[in-house]
Amino acid sequence: MRFDVITLFPELFSAFLISGVTRRAYESGLVEVKLWNPRDFADGNYRRVDDRPFGGGPGMVMLAEPLMLCLESLRADRLACAAPNAPTVLFSPVGEMLNHAGVERWSASHSGAVLICGRYEGLDQRFIDTHVDLQISLGDFVLSGGEIAAMALLDAVARLQPGVLNDEGSHQMDSFNPALDGLLDCPHYTRPENWHGQPVPPVLMSGNHARIERWRREQRLALTQRQRPELVRAARRAGYLSKMDEVFLADLPRNLNPDS
Repeated sequence: MRFDVITLFPELFSAFLISGVTRRAYESGLVEVKLWNPRDFADGNYRRVDDRPFGGGPGMVMLAEPLMLCLESLRADRLACAAPNAPTVLFSPVGEMLNHAGVERWSASHSGAVLICGRYEGLDQRFIDTHVDLQISLGDFVLSGGEIAAMALLDAVARLQPGVLNDEGSHQMDSFNPALDGLLDCPHYTRPENWHGQPVPPVLMSGNHARIERWRREQRLALTQRQRPELVRAARRAGYLSKMDEVFLADLPRNLNPDS
């Protein structure tokens, strides 16, 4: 799949695309990323891409024309490369929240997307109205630009591609994954067995795989109920919780000790 990223700071992606386990996705071509700078499509000696907002107010607004010309150029390039048509995505506080289900949809898509990284106070609304198909938000906070959001989406999509992770099934144990009924993942421990007076929970050393799996299930339930109770309610509505799960949750105040 191919992602075209429109950004005023393409250099921010240099290390991202060659670092970490997800680099396998980019180096192998499983996920192709092409960077486009709207400044290359701006007029004048200064290649200006922003101006003051009509009506006054702080900050600057990205101009519609360089963005449109940039988008037209990358669309022509996709066509010349026989890349499928793809939606144009803007990272914005007004967009729908990105979640695991959304990432899975993107990872299964063969078309990829055009990702627009806004800057300043945002984009001229006329460009958004005319050319943007979807707006996405990472959460109820504001970033200096859309580059970090674009990297977050690319990373989340890349790690789900076949052959990217060392263990093909490791992402199945991620928080929010349907394999965990949408719950948060449990705590994890490794060597040494005792770290500064804090031992590994004895159940994990027992060798009893059924007990270990039940402990992990209960830790997921406890952590999710404490941190994200709406996810427990969603799992209950979906019929994912067993009678044993419900008994544990009902008696949760006595079951929160991870050493038990």
